[in-house]
Amino acid sequence: MAAAATTSDILGPLMSRIAAGEREALRQLYDATSAKLFGVCLRILSDREESEDVLQDVYVTIWRRADRFDATRASVMTWLSTIARNRSIDRLRARGPLAYAEQVDELELPDGADSAETLLSAADDRNRLHGCLSELDERTEKVIRTAFFEGVTYEALAKRMDAPLGTVKSWIRRGLAKLKGCLQS
Repeated sequence: MAAAATTSDILGPLMSRIAAGEREALRQLYDATSAKLFGVCLRILSDREESEDVLQDVYVTIWRRADRFDATRASVMTWLSTIARNRSIDRLRARGPLAYAEQVDELELPDGADSAETLLSAADDRNRLHGCLSELDERTEKVIRTAFFEGVTYEALAKRMDAPLGTVKSWIRRGLAKLKGCLQS
């Protein structure tokens, strides 16, 4: 009995076809990934219309940069999710220095497939990362999770924490150094 095709088996060839300028491949990629990428955008921006705008930008970026995708560095879904995350954070930052994303609870986009977060977590060895995060002091863990998992700007985080911006940046810098050491050991 043949093994079921994985997401990478399906999406990988689409990237090559998109890089060759095949519009139908982009449509197929959109159909397969748009719900997950929209979830990434919505989680960061907490605004449906803005998330839809950013999602359009994401697919324009994919169309223009498909030739830069390197399967040896990341899975297709990780690459796409990173583009969606970065575009969403760029949009969030464009709102102004005190903008931040409100946490969205119970965000469910049922499509019968694994969520983008699940796919990213599998690729990045979620258990190890969370283990290393738990070794940090509570404040440092909180600022790193808020800045990197929720997409909150440092300025907004400083305001939330009622702490000077430089102090928040120092907490994050020291915390990331500890994480790096933990993940490399």
